[in-house]
Amino acid sequence: MREAAFVKQNRDKWQEIDIQTKEKDIPAEILADNFIELTDDLSYARTFYPRSQTVKYLNQLTGRYFINIYQYKKKEKGRFFRFWKEEIPLIMYKYRRHMLYSFFSMFAGVLLGIFSLEQESAFASQILSPGYVNQTLENIESGDPMAIYKSSDEAPMFFGIATNNIGVAFYAFVGGILFSMGTVYILFSNGVMLGVFQYFFFKKGLLFTSAISIWLHGTLEISAIVIAGGAGLILGNSILFPGTYKRIVSLQRGAKDAVKIVVALIPVFIVAAFIESYLTRLTEMPVYFNLTIIGLSALFIIWYFIYYPYYINKKTNETTTKDQVISKP
Repeated sequence: MREAAFVKQNRDKWQEIDIQTKEKDIPAEILADNFIELTDDLSYARTFYPRSQTVKYLNQLTGRYFINIYQYKKKEKGRFFRFWKEEIPLIMYKYRRHMLYSFFSMFAGVLLGIFSLEQESAFASQILSPGYVNQTLENIESGDPMAIYKSSDEAPMFFGIATNNIGVAFYAFVGGILFSMGTVYILFSNGVMLGVFQYFFFKKGLLFTSAISIWLHGTLEISAIVIAGGAGLILGNSILFPGTYKRIVSLQRGAKDAVKIVVALIPVFIVAAFIESYLTRLTEMPVYFNLTIIGLSALFIIWYFIYYPYYINKKTNETTTKDQVISKP
């Protein structure tokens, strides 16, 4: 076979493998199959086209794949810890723009909620329900605006809130299958509710009082919903924009990463539900205690889901570059 025919026959396969060498999480079976394919092609090229550019290219590609296999062997040890230490941060970095789009979708809803309530005071009852609004007005009159959080026993409230919040995150994720539109709707509608909720208390002169209670749990809860929405956008965009992959392959890859994000959010929702059920009801707590919990929650979200992904991505790239330099003859 002529070299040109050999290259034409295998070009698409090599390009696909070349793309995969840049991925951080390739299944072991794919690594093994591709490495066998590459070594077979490299052996053939060395036999029939020695000193050609094809041999040089395949040699470099095989070398990069060997590094991936070596790294995979190291990573399989401590799989649970690697999931939290490397896998989730790298996925968050990879899809950082999706998270930003998710935030903007919810923030747009917040702005609309504020604007709508400013235009029509009855809008609060339509969004938050007449029963909730009337009960809150009574609580404000009695001097305990946040007493609504004392209306249920702690344990049932905890399980109910945790289940509800995880359900919202799940729907925000699954909504992505509707070409991202379902996710955007859930984010936007929750944003409207949040905007109305906070602006309702602002109009009553209780913005600070409500904020230090609501954001006690809301810092984790709202952030997690935004991140879950980002996972939904990953799912939807994998269908809309498959890139060089077949659409079904792109969907499988996007769904795999998105599911990992949703799983990682479950502990966050559980902690948020615990705070809302057991701490938010303590409306007599000192302000500095509330602010400390809000600050620690915000620091955790910013560190683990924003800063740490940048750090671990940079560290991983430096390690990969170092390994490639060492592997060169």
